[in-house]
This record gives sequence, structure tokens and C-alpha cells, in this order.
Amino acid sequence: MALVVPLELVGVRVEVPANTPMVLLREQDDRHRLLPIYIGSPEASAIHYALEGVVPPRPLTHDLMLAAITELGAEITKVVVTEIRDRTYYSEIHMATSGDETILSARPSDAIALAVRAGVPIFASDELIDEVGQDPPVEVEDEAAEIIDEFKDFIENVSPEDFE
Repeated sequence: MALVVPLELVGVRVEVPANTPMVLLREQDDRHRLLPIYIGSPEASAIHYALEGVVPPRPLTHDLMLAAITELGAEITKVVVTEIRDRTYYSEIHMATSGDETILSARPSDAIALAVRAGVPIFASDELIDEVGQDPPVEVEDEAAEIIDEFKDFIENVSPEDFE
């Protein structure tokens, strides 16, 4: 099994000027390298809602998936962002099922949205962090708060037409 490093979900933000949402993960130990991953607007909203504890009146896609996994007797134990190929990130959802481990391949955005809802840790492969991890700027703590504020502004100004 490949070595993994624990990550902290810093938040989601919108990159300017491209207006592209991204999720920002940070290595918990060692150098606190950053792992930014561009994601879709619906996934960014799903992660943000879960971080904020927003409970919709009816289950959203990731809420439904977590409910189905649980109802089928499985439990998500962790999420691992495993690699990048041709500028596309890959991840795995690890689940405990009847004493066995089941691993599903998933987009990192979906895996992270489920991890936040299930309250499970997020990891990255050691090789991935070594390959694409970015050393944080000195003001990274201030930036984390700014990231969340920027995404809140994005959520307040997003419209259904943005998803067409």
C-alpha cells in the first residue's frame, strides 16, 4: 500500500479571473504544502454547504449517496487523492463493508463532498504531494479566511444560468 499523508480541507474558492472554483487542501504535517484542485461549481457548492452545516429540506446528491452507502451497510472510512494524470486528479473512497474494505474510484470533488458529510479524514498519496504540492505563502492563515469569504461571495452571486 502506498504511503499517504493527512490533509486538511482549507476550503473552496473561486480563482480570478477565470472564475473557476477550486478546493484547497493542505498537508497537516511536514511542510504544510497546498494541493489546489479545480472543481465544478455544483461540487464547490456541495462542499461549501457541508462545511457550513447547511441541511437542505431534501437530500442533495452527496447526501443521497451517503445515505445509500449507509443503508447498504457500508461506512466511509477515508478518502485518498491518489494521482494526477493528464491534468486530471483521481481519488478513492475507502469503505468498510462486512469486515472487508471496498474502494471506489471517484472524482476528488465528489470524494471530498462525501468525506465532509461523513466526517472522515482526507489523505493524499505521498507521491502526489511530492509531485504537485505547493509550498504555502507566508500569509497562508490569512489566505484561508479570505478563501472562505471569496467563496461566500461567489455563492451569493451565482445563478442557475451559470450552470448551463
